[in-house]
Amino acid sequence: MPHFLSPAVGSSDRYILSIARTGAALAQRIELARDSTSRRRGLLGRDGLDRGSAFVIAPCQGVHTFGMRFAIDIVAVARDGSVIKMRSAVPRGRILISWSAFAVIELHAGAAAEAGLRLNDQLVLRPKIGP
Repeated sequence: MPHFLSPAVGSSDRYILSIARTGAALAQRIELARDSTSRRRGLLGRDGLDRGSAFVIAPCQGVHTFGMRFAIDIVAVARDGSVIKMRSAVPRGRILISWSAFAVIELHAGAAAEAGLRLNDQLVLRPKIGP
């Protein structure tokens, strides 16, 4: 069954993640964690998440920040790309669960607010223009 991430499954580097309501880019670079190894590892062992990047875990209904070295924004998204839960600047040692989520998007702390993301916003993939 198709979902909002379907176009990026084989080539996430050719898309940006945008907010349909405003057209604003939420992330210019998308790292899609589709297999169990990349989902389990997540952002562990990293010193940060670059501004403009998104780590997308799908399918996923919850994440934790145990062992993380930095705070992140966490956005839970339904299959159609609608935002169903958001938390900003989540520090280490926390858990976020959304039983109705299809995917969880992890962003650098403050990215959701900077982009103007709101609950119920629709996220869409748009083709990158240029390199």
